[in-house]
Amino acid sequence: MARFSKVLRKTDIKKRLSVPTGFLSSLSSFNGGAHAVDFQAVDGSGRVWTFRCSIRKKGHPKPVISKGWLAFVASKSLKVGDKVQFLKEKNEAGAKTHAYEMRAEKEIKIFGAVFGYAPII
Repeated sequence: MARFSKVLRKTDIKKRLSVPTGFLSSLSSFNGGAHAVDFQAVDGSGRVWTFRCSIRKKGHPKPVISKGWLAFVASKSLKVGDKVQFLKEKNEAGAKTHAYEMRAEKEIKIFGAVFGYAPII
């Protein structure tokens, strides 16, 4: 159950990851009026990452993930055109303590054309 997936752009690689406004509904702390929320996600290798999602205080919220994001980008050697997915984990008995699973995928090009994506662990 993907919360969102995104093909990365230059700003996503160099500064912060902009995320869909609908992603905010899965971060319960935003329901209380906060403008920044820390959350955890686990990657394919089992490493837990802490991120901060923040919104503008006035006007359109325009959510972005900042804290922890550039370290994740560097760790996975992500580039423009690669893809990330955030998936909401089910809250069942025995579930892990983090709420999200993250997947990163490298763009595969053949003769300059995008052929598909390969998972990064």
